[in-house]
Amino acid sequence: MQLELGIDTFGDVTRGEDGLLRSHAEVIRDTLAEGELADQVGLDYIGLGEHHRPDFAISSTEPILSAILARTEKIKAGTSVTVLSSDDPIRVFQRFATLNALAPGRAEITIGRGSFTESFPLFGLDLNDYEALFTEKSQILHLLATQEEVSFDAQMRPPLKNVTVYPRPEAPLQIWRGVGGSPQSVVETAAMQMDLMLAIIGGDSTRFKPHVDLYHRAHDQMGTKPGKIGVHSPGHIAETDEIAQEEFYEGYARMHDMIGRSRGWPPFRREAYLSEIEHGSLYVGSPETVARKIARTVKALGLSRFTLKYSGGPQNPAHLRKTIELYGTKVRPLLNEMLA
Repeated sequence: MQLELGIDTFGDVTRGEDGLLRSHAEVIRDTLAEGELADQVGLDYIGLGEHHRPDFAISSTEPILSAILARTEKIKAGTSVTVLSSDDPIRVFQRFATLNALAPGRAEITIGRGSFTESFPLFGLDLNDYEALFTEKSQILHLLATQEEVSFDAQMRPPLKNVTVYPRPEAPLQIWRGVGGSPQSVVETAAMQMDLMLAIIGGDSTRFKPHVDLYHRAHDQMGTKPGKIGVHSPGHIAETDEIAQEEFYEGYARMHDMIGRSRGWPPFRREAYLSEIEHGSLYVGSPETVARKIARTVKALGLSRFTLKYSGGPQNPAHLRKTIELYGTKVRPLLNEMLA
């Protein structure tokens, strides 16, 4: 299977040349332009993550996805991630069936629990129901995607009795499940016949090989065919390793420390940053360096898609655009040679 190369963004609020943070509206417009650029340089996918925090501009992904799909020709566009626990699986199905009617086969869903919990109080949900909500809603979405008429005895909502949801998609919706490291989630992904997206944001990517093996083993035991396997990891590309490291560090460290204050993380140091680039899952460097690192991950895990989370804290928007350009024009040809 040919490797698909994609990018991801959560709409991280960026910092302009004047040193000031850009507005949410400006970041959203920049994201649209970045999606267009990704299509122009031949990338296969752009994913938008849903958050409900001041440091991220994207809380509603589908309007932006619709605009990207309308202004591009080939690139697929989807979520990374849809926080299904605080959404309605029926509405998610309807929205993406609609997007695929407008851009056939190009709109995708990645479901997950998300790494933040702000959406729960925002939408009147109880965090005590964190696991139950995701489990039930993912089961409903799976049934909607695989059956035309759905019945389900729900616990968190009224039951569904012989329900058909419209509009009907012309082809099955492409649904990925984002997994951060739980073996149970890997097995559930296989059982629901969803593609597996591994969110690897720290440490050596090869430590996820047991999860890949488990995914294949679960399909073998069920007598089903494995879906696609992808990896989502952060990174930044510039002309040289030194330039890339310097450009990305300050914004990435600010984001790490802001999130870390609420999670008890130690302050982020340059030594840890360089170590994660050298030994972990930060894909930061020249096109040659990044291509070699992606190739290693692809070979080790048997991937069909790699997505680079190219935004990371208050970065310079011009640097983000340069990363996308180099990713498509330089990294892709190098990867094709390395994986041939």
